[in-house]
Amino acid sequence: MDIKRNYKYLLSDLSSIKGVGVKTTNLLKKKKINTIFDLLWKLPKSYIDRSLSYKIKDLKVDETQTITIVPQKYLFPRIRNLPNRVLCNDETGEIECVFFNSYEGYIKKILPIGKEVTISGKIKFFRNKYQLTNPKYISEDSSLIKQKHNSYSLTEGISEKVYNKIMLQVINNLPQINEWHSKKILKNFNNISWNESIKKLHQPENIGKFKENFYQRLAFDEIFSTFLVNSEVRKKIRKIKKTKKKIETKEQNKIISKLDFSLTNDQKKSLSEINKDLGSENKMFRLLQGDVGSGKTIVSLLSAFNTINSGFQVAVMAPTEILARQHFLLAKKIFPKNISIELLSGKSIYRDKKDILNRLLKKQIDIIFGTHALFQKKVEFKKLGLIVIDEQHKFGVNQRKKLSDKAGKDCDVLLMTATPIPRTLTMTIYGDMDLSIIREKPNIRKPVKTYSKLENKIDDIVKFVNKEIKLGNQIFWVCPLIEESKKIDHSSAVKKFEFLKKLFPKQVYLLHGKTTIEEKETILNKFLKNDFKILVSTTIIEVGIDFPNANVIIIENANKFGLSQLHQLRGRVGRGNKESSCILMFKSNLSENAKKRINILKNSDDGFKISEEDMKLRGFGDILGFKQSGIKNFKLADPIHNHNLFILAEQEIKRIESENEDISRFKPLIKLYDRADIINDIA
Repeated sequence: MDIKRNYKYLLSDLSSIKGVGVKTTNLLKKKKINTIFDLLWKLPKSYIDRSLSYKIKDLKVDETQTITIVPQKYLFPRIRNLPNRVLCNDETGEIECVFFNSYEGYIKKILPIGKEVTISGKIKFFRNKYQLTNPKYISEDSSLIKQKHNSYSLTEGISEKVYNKIMLQVINNLPQINEWHSKKILKNFNNISWNESIKKLHQPENIGKFKENFYQRLAFDEIFSTFLVNSEVRKKIRKIKKTKKKIETKEQNKIISKLDFSLTNDQKKSLSEINKDLGSENKMFRLLQGDVGSGKTIVSLLSAFNTINSGFQVAVMAPTEILARQHFLLAKKIFPKNISIELLSGKSIYRDKKDILNRLLKKQIDIIFGTHALFQKKVEFKKLGLIVIDEQHKFGVNQRKKLSDKAGKDCDVLLMTATPIPRTLTMTIYGDMDLSIIREKPNIRKPVKTYSKLENKIDDIVKFVNKEIKLGNQIFWVCPLIEESKKIDHSSAVKKFEFLKKLFPKQVYLLHGKTTIEEKETILNKFLKNDFKILVSTTIIEVGIDFPNANVIIIENANKFGLSQLHQLRGRVGRGNKESSCILMFKSNLSENAKKRINILKNSDDGFKISEEDMKLRGFGDILGFKQSGIKNFKLADPIHNHNLFILAEQEIKRIESENEDISRFKPLIKLYDRADIINDIA
């Protein structure tokens, strides 16, 4: 079997496995197991040792045990619904095998009178006699029974015996695949092959052995295949030659000098990196990653200004209309009057939209702000030179690649995210992009004071809120659930809204996931204009908008949120020049982990440090933004426990890039790990 056929066998449909029909295939597909390769990552959670054989006299009740017996007599009742029984023995005693809903012919076939049979199952004791009810493991060939049988988390309708039979067949038929790693890399894993690693992964005695060479090697394959694809995407984008933009920093600096704050060193560095990209002949594909309130927006607008000054148009996309409008108003405030700025809004009347689209095509608009509607087919630009996308951590690698292709060869791409994530995750999620990071906060930002408060001290919090309202300030009040839940004892947004409405009449509004987009925009605009004082909300207020007058956020059941999410929520306040507070409410019976999370948040406002701690406490899948990133969770690799493998993969990718190495030997790896669709020419 040649190499191409080898990996094609692994990617073939489940129906190619002997004994797997349509019914079983459909049941497995419910578990997202579509190919033979998918089966390999359905790992055993435990095993049952049937290898030891016992005599009847030594049997233990309620334990799964294996015995070799001789059937002596069939007891088939004439009355329906009564079980069929077979009396069996060995030299030490008797046992009954009891069958419900089994035909006589089947029973006679598997338990022939006078023949020695090995049988395994859970032992019961009934009417002074040992019993085995509906035993699944029966054979005249004892070697088929006397084994360690894996236990899996099974889909309904597939028995453990059937699943083990399927897995045994797949493991035994594993094809030999040519090695894709260098000898230097394999030394890290004691030279173990992919084939041998898979076999060891499914051996009962290796369950949970995450530090062994076989496990580490397979985790590395996962990480490396992701990094390899990211590298190829980067190379493809860098190969695109574009018209250089002429960056005039003199005009840029005039705008900076008129700002009512100074740029931080991180902002200056990021702006310099972006300007260098804009002025090069290679297409920019860069992520601007910054902590909450670190000042990414001003950096992106200065980059947009430089692009416009070079004779190009700019499109700025935000996740919500209110955030797009906020960026639009800031640009109007800081840009010279000769720059044409527009906002494409869902609320714009048809005639205005048509006019905007017409002027865009004629290059009579320099910069346009809007939501994802900016990239509909009917929106066409005369000379688009830069796309800025705010808060789009929900874009996966494939989506970003398509966006870059659609933008055209002369158009640079800048993505921004306010989600600080650990380096191992950044390498994974955004490895296809160049990276600029803003860690410092502008001097005008005052740290948000964070307090923790028991929920039974609600009267104290209400007094504090009342005092803040009298000072003219506004408050966010965040609850985990929309409505009351009988199962989960969390505070609900609806209940809290009703409670606060009585205390502060006409000063409280409610916002949650069931609120329509139009209603949400209206409520947030009213809050921005200070038309009311308290906004009761679920976590949908996490992203983006500046409410300079809101200086208090109260988060109920704070222990139910992850650290990164709490940090993002806390970032909704402290946007103005006032002292701001975050109050974390919780119950008295906190877990140790919950106490750790609250203390970390009280002692730090560094989003990057907080996200590292969050990942250690909760696991990488729960970090804010990762589940929504469009990337599949790794099946084996873990950015916490396999940090060294991420670094090793990064080093190997850098070596391959610097030596311009041919990656054709990695084609099976990329194909197997389901990432080849991103790179069109990898077959």
